[in-house]
Amino acid sequence: MEKASKIYIAGHRGMVGSAILRNLKQKGFTNFILKTSAELDLRNSQAVSTFFESEKPEYVFLAAAKVGGIQANNTYRADFIYENLMIQNNIIHNAYLTNVKKLLFLGSSCIYPKLAPQPLKEDYLLSGYLEETNEPYAIAKIAGIKMIESYKRQYGCDFISVMPTNMYGPNDNYNLNNSHVLPALIRKFHDAKEQNLPFVEMWGTGSPMREFLHADDLGDACVYLMHNYSGLKHVNIGSGTDLTIKDLALLIQKTVGYTGEIKHDLTKPDGTPRKLMDVSFLHSLGWKHKIELPEGIKLVYEDFKKKENVKVW
Repeated sequence: MEKASKIYIAGHRGMVGSAILRNLKQKGFTNFILKTSAELDLRNSQAVSTFFESEKPEYVFLAAAKVGGIQANNTYRADFIYENLMIQNNIIHNAYLTNVKKLLFLGSSCIYPKLAPQPLKEDYLLSGYLEETNEPYAIAKIAGIKMIESYKRQYGCDFISVMPTNMYGPNDNYNLNNSHVLPALIRKFHDAKEQNLPFVEMWGTGSPMREFLHADDLGDACVYLMHNYSGLKHVNIGSGTDLTIKDLALLIQKTVGYTGEIKHDLTKPDGTPRKLMDVSFLHSLGWKHKIELPEGIKLVYEDFKKKENVKVW
């Protein structure tokens, strides 16, 4: 990519897309095509076709998706598979039709089998059963990976796929009805402190292990791979380290400064027991994360307080 190359970031207002945009701006890129969902409905095939024909982007970062946590994935199963398939089908196919120079598609670590060996290697894709609660979303993302691979094989498109681990960072979703675990815990501990509540309730046993990567690290990795990778297989992006959900809760509790109790709602599901990415392939390509979790949580909590316009203790 040249500094003046025409770059389209699908989903530029989301956590991942905005991180990619920030990273590109910091590196001196200036020529962006940015459309909100109100301006361009990516589920609408004709609208996407017209957009690509008129704008003709040279490079595409496909970060747009319908996303959510366990509850949202399990409740809106049809929405998650339909909307994600439509978004990625429309963008990938029209990128091919309009001769986009390169496209990067963002998947999710939930594409891997629920009981796959740990850490998760790229080769484990389609080697076992998926986690039931987010199976429709995972199948949509797997379809995207295979679509990228197929367009590369059949048409020679320079399209690549990356699989990020659990993300957190600026522009995250803190709505308790459909957020992921880290922002949900920040919201819960913050509200409990503000309201002087005696305890915070967290889902499940707290024993599942999760890996987290700051969005700014993901943005940097995506830009790096856009410059340096054109292989056929998808690339895991993560920190390569994980911790239990309970330890995550204790870390967030300490960061927020909440002194009450943590109670477990054992009627709620735990989800996948462990999801740690094997990032040795990414490291071999020359990229490694920079922001460690304790520092990253402090950064996002400060961002959360500013966005919520709340009292700072």
